[in-house]
Amino acid sequence: MSTTMIKTRQTEKEINGVRTQVICTEFSNYIFIVLTQYGKIGTLVSVTPESKSSDVCMPMFTTKVLMGKDEPLTHVCAKNLATCVSQEAGNRPVLIGLALKDSSIEAVKLMRDLIKSCQVW
Repeated sequence: MSTTMIKTRQTEKEINGVRTQVICTEFSNYIFIVLTQYGKIGTLVSVTPESKSSDVCMPMFTTKVLMGKDEPLTHVCAKNLATCVSQEAGNRPVLIGLALKDSSIEAVKLMRDLIKSCQVW
């Protein structure tokens, strides 16, 4: 009987005055990220690379809200935060939970760096 270790890392940092926590977990078929400023999972979004993209260097990504508010800004934030993770993880899908008070462009850039600091892929 083989046991597989699930790699998880977490950290927190203040971003624009708001305590922000990130937890990254690697599963065999996807990466799971929780990015929260409320201490809860929030809206769950699936970010999947399109296999039919003709340009391998710049794959297209599909976002789908699985649970929570389905708003355009949610899709933009999820894609912005998860695309680099997916590409670095060999184009694996990313499941991301977002509970954000501040979703400004500046904050999202800082959050992307925070996610990279918890790299498990």
